[in-house]
Amino acid sequence: MTSDKTISRRNLVANLSAGMAGAALTAAVPSASAQTSSASTAAPFVDPTTKYPKPPYPGQSQPWPGLASKMNPRPDHGETSYKGSGRLLGRKALITGGDSGMGRAAAIAYAREGADVVISYYPTEDSDAREVIQLIEAAGRKAIPMPGDLRDEKYCEELVRKSAAALGGLDIVVCNAGRQQQCEDILQLTTEAFDATMKTNIYAPFWIIKAALPHLQPGSSIIATTSEQAYDPAANLYDYAQTKAATMNYVKSLAKQFGPKGIRVNGVAPGPIWTPLQVSGGATQDHLIHFGQTYPLRRAGQPAELASIYVQLAANDASYTTGNIYGAGGGMGQP
Repeated sequence: MTSDKTISRRNLVANLSAGMAGAALTAAVPSASAQTSSASTAAPFVDPTTKYPKPPYPGQSQPWPGLASKMNPRPDHGETSYKGSGRLLGRKALITGGDSGMGRAAAIAYAREGADVVISYYPTEDSDAREVIQLIEAAGRKAIPMPGDLRDEKYCEELVRKSAAALGGLDIVVCNAGRQQQCEDILQLTTEAFDATMKTNIYAPFWIIKAALPHLQPGSSIIATTSEQAYDPAANLYDYAQTKAATMNYVKSLAKQFGPKGIRVNGVAPGPIWTPLQVSGGATQDHLIHFGQTYPLRRAGQPAELASIYVQLAANDASYTTGNIYGAGGGMGQP
């Protein structure tokens, strides 16, 4: 064989290597049709600054504790947008303040992730609560309304007992309900109003967690709703802000106490979120109209934007997350 027809060992190896590299590259880069198919099923790409209505919002007020159904614009709790994937299948959850706000968003998400849900709410919020019950049942899960006043220790104890009985156990407790009434002058803040805020925001979680503990098995989760007010308190939220600082603190304390029991305790710290708290005495009209306008995203957040955080903190794949506070602050970095 002549030399020009001879394929050297070096050339053979080089040619084989090039062929294999080309095949690998072809396999690694999807075809145009595959890319088109993938793009067609991808989640929509959304600009967070324009995803929801921006201020100025219409001036409005409601009697405490307010109804989401009467707000303008109406808050989004994920009623049409949240899609579950079975992450909480078979779980049993109790959510306080489950009629509106983050509690409602969590209730909808939990049901669509496969959990049965009890929602606690103030009796005058019944119309909002009925909507939530219908949404939970539409997801094929058990939905149980339990109206009452969280400032009453006996109600809190009965709430836990009846929830565990109705659900056949309890493994997720979300202490979300809160009272927020702005007061620009401490001289105008009455002992009665101060006491109501403390009992709703601090005493109620104490009573509920204490009553729930005997029902909670290793793998259970307790989630509290704190606030950016715990880190950067407003001048006119003297009482509310300190309860949220206390909430952050009890999360960290109980995480240490319950860790050896296999029970995780975490918190969610929202920034300015569009809920009935704001329109029922929680903010001045000027603050309400411009709610969230000075934040980097230039708008208030919506409860639906926190739903996935409550799901993550309850899910098994967050098994090493305890004693932590998860923020959703619109860019202000708190926490």
